[in-house]
Order: sequence, then C-alpha cells, then structure tokens
Amino acid sequence: MRTIDNINDLNKSDFLSIFGNVFEKTESVAMEAFELKPFKNFEDIVFKMIDIYENYEKNKILEILNAHPELAVAKKMTSESISEQASAKLNQCSNDEYEEFKKLNAEYKKKFNFPFIIAVKGKDKNEILNNFRQRIQSDVESEFLEAKKQVKKIATFRLNEINKK
Repeated sequence: MRTIDNINDLNKSDFLSIFGNVFEKTESVAMEAFELKPFKNFEDIVFKMIDIYENYEKNKILEILNAHPELAVAKKMTSESISEQASAKLNQCSNDEYEEFKKLNAEYKKKFNFPFIIAVKGKDKNEILNNFRQRIQSDVESEFLEAKKQVKKIATFRLNEINKK
C-alpha cells in the first residue's frame, strides 16, 4: 500500500499513471487533483477527485459518460473495464444474452446519446440485464443523473482498489 507521503511525492506523470483512469479514459480529473496536492490522506484524494467530477459542467460529464465502453460487446476496453466486466461474467454471455446486450446498447445509445453505465462490481449478468431493461425506460434527465451517479460509484471502486495496492 502506498503511503500518502509517497503519493504526495509523485511527479505528474507517475500520478497520472496511477489515477488517470479512475474516470474512464479521462485524465482531466486526475490532472486537476494533482494540482491540489498535498493530500492529507487517501480519503482527501477521493473527496477531491469526486468533487472535481461533480462540479464539471454537463458537457464535460457527457464526455466522461461517452468514454465508457458498452457492456458485454465492447472490443476496446481499458484494463479496469475488462476486469470489472469479467467480474460480472459479462465476458461469458450466452448468444441470447450477447444479442440482448447488443440490442439494448444500441437502443440506449440512440435514446440517451451516451452508453449505459452501471457499476458492475458485486453484480451478476442477470442483475445487470434487469437493470438495463428498467433504466432504458427512463427519461433523458433522470438517466443522465443516474449515469453520473454510476460513474461516481465506479470511480470510488477504482480509487479503493488503488488504495489497496
């Protein structure tokens, strides 16, 4: 586990290599957090990164949402997304499940203009599919707020994983 002193001593490049993908393919949160050093403790890093994200304008949040891969069908994913989706067995879908994910992903993206996002940690394929089926019925503003909340959960899970190393 890294100490807070180790983290505070990191140069920008090393800091970004550790924290740059907490928000999927979006280093800007980590870059802004780097400028807020020194951190008091790891919880201070978490608080500051989440606060930066939560204070972004809607168009910046949409960029972050659109950086996320589609569930079960995305070909190019970050190592974090591969691991997270594998933990929910999304890499082991039956043909029917795969086709349903593919259909839902397309319909969702068309309706909301960003991919379906859910923090998959601790969930299984059926729970995720059921959630997907329900949320696709939402209105655009409600779903934007839900997706924003899910990104925050994913980031918190990723930060907790970093803290364990």
